[in-house]
Amino acid sequence: MKPARLAVLGIALLAGSGAAYLMGGSPPPPPPPPEKVVQAPPPPTTDVLVAAADEAMGQVLQAADLRWQPWPESAVSPGFVTRKDKPDALETTVGATVRSPFLAGEPIRAQKLVRPESGFMAAILPAGMRAVAIVTDSRGTNSAGGFILPNDRVDVIRTFRDDAASKNAGSDVQVSQTILRDIRVLAVGQLIQEKNGTNVVTGETATLALTPPQAETVTLAQKIGSLSLALRSLADAGHTAEAETPVAEAAGPEQGLTVVRFGITRQHTP
Repeated sequence: MKPARLAVLGIALLAGSGAAYLMGGSPPPPPPPPEKVVQAPPPPTTDVLVAAADEAMGQVLQAADLRWQPWPESAVSPGFVTRKDKPDALETTVGATVRSPFLAGEPIRAQKLVRPESGFMAAILPAGMRAVAIVTDSRGTNSAGGFILPNDRVDVIRTFRDDAASKNAGSDVQVSQTILRDIRVLAVGQLIQEKNGTNVVTGETATLALTPPQAETVTLAQKIGSLSLALRSLADAGHTAEAETPVAEAAGPEQGLTVVRFGITRQHTP
């Protein structure tokens, strides 16, 4: 082959190689090294005494009802019980009575507990109120058939014999009168809160939260007649003037009397 042809062929090969290189492009750059993820240190925690399960009002705490749980130090309230401040708090809390219910995992606070040496009823009674027990029928005939539960609201009805009306009529005249309205029931018998889905509670007594004048009224009414409880609807709350007042008021004589004679009911207004 002639030298001129060889030169032309070499030039063509070089041109083709250059064109192929230009068309192929440069190789891709290597991938960047993975960034190192720096994890923030966990926030400092402290052990807080919490309820191990739901605790109902009136429940006596046992060791299984309490446990220590890590809690962020920034969220620890001064009212919480911490292992750092009271390492023996779990043991000393056993035996206390729950004054207000706890949810599982809720921190234990001394304000919601009653110590064994303190009276539980006195602890849950509002300031200025008195707890007065009235006798009820165990069959529930004078307490809404036994459907009155602790923390319900009731009216107190007094039934007695009207001596003057009986003398004029020549027969017994029984009079029924509402003497107190919107009264809170603290306990029925020994039960201070509904438990395990109980719907009917019967007991020989019902303990009511009363002001001192109301306590005197109920005590006197029990001496001269019998008392019955009329259950109030939950729908009454916030819709009547009686329910809006924080303390229930006694019904005055202007409310009138209901006289039952020979099975006939008549309303008499003084």
